[in-house]
Amino acid sequence: MLVPKNKDAVSRYRWIDERLRNKRLPKPTLENLIEYVSEKMDAVLSTRTIQKDIQDMRQDPELNYMAPIVYDRASKTYRYADENFSISQLPIEEADLQGLEIAIGILEQFRSLPVVQQFEDSILKIAASLKINREALQNQGLIKFARTTQYKGAEHIPFIVDAIKNLEIIRIAYQSFDRDEPKEHWVEPYHLREYQHRFYLIGKSQQTRGGAVLTFALDRVVEIWPTMKHFDQKNFDDASYFKHAIGITVSDGDPEEVLLSFTPRQAKYIKSQPIHASQKVLKDTARECHISLQVVVNPELIMTLLSYGANVTVLQPQSLADKMKEEAQHMLKNYK
Repeated sequence: MLVPKNKDAVSRYRWIDERLRNKRLPKPTLENLIEYVSEKMDAVLSTRTIQKDIQDMRQDPELNYMAPIVYDRASKTYRYADENFSISQLPIEEADLQGLEIAIGILEQFRSLPVVQQFEDSILKIAASLKINREALQNQGLIKFARTTQYKGAEHIPFIVDAIKNLEIIRIAYQSFDRDEPKEHWVEPYHLREYQHRFYLIGKSQQTRGGAVLTFALDRVVEIWPTMKHFDQKNFDDASYFKHAIGITVSDGDPEEVLLSFTPRQAKYIKSQPIHASQKVLKDTARECHISLQVVVNPELIMTLLSYGANVTVLQPQSLADKMKEEAQHMLKNYK
């Protein structure tokens, strides 16, 4: 379920719901609802506001309440067609539960961080409640959850966070996939970032020419040591650094306009969950949907586009279209 845009609206929906479910009071008229919600909100609400709230509770796809609110013309009152209905009893979607489960898993692993320790009791209560509800649902055969993701390398995070705060150079032994032996780096740590169940350290390696900013996956950090050496404050802005990137790889090239054509069915998903913040819909017909992205072409973009299979066509740049064609041809050879 999506969160409504206005926090006041959330409260109004809750009070309208409470008044409609109150069987001790007569069924409310519009005036009764306005008076009740205004008193609870400690504000003077207009007729138009409550009427719109009722309409949104009935039909707004973002809220997804689909509340069966009916109006009796004879008595001029409102009620739920289903007496047992309540917006507070709507089931949480599986994706929401899985997202909460992942978030709790992350927080549980970082209990040693001061900011997490402040809320440890609350986190443990939520985790216990989530576990009970998850097991109950699974026992009923309604939902099957994947095992909570364990983040390899997460044990390094408290040490790295302290180094970032203290501007301390750290020494790491890093085992990349294309090397037989770990390579040592002395790193100015700037930023930690999570992407697809892996954590990454972004920092300047003093072993590279010109001190390039590199990305290190924590699950490939073999060992890490303090150096007792410090670096000057650097103006590293993670939002600007990743602004034009999908994923974790930031290349030296300038962002490009990427034009994509999606099938109508796939476009529904792309429009509801954009690939990138720069996404714009340029054309949307019964045959195809064109979107534009302002991004750097990196491996994560290519992998994302490949995941859509025949449901996407790269219109530009030509270099990206050629890369997609080449990958598709290699895939076809694998099945001959």
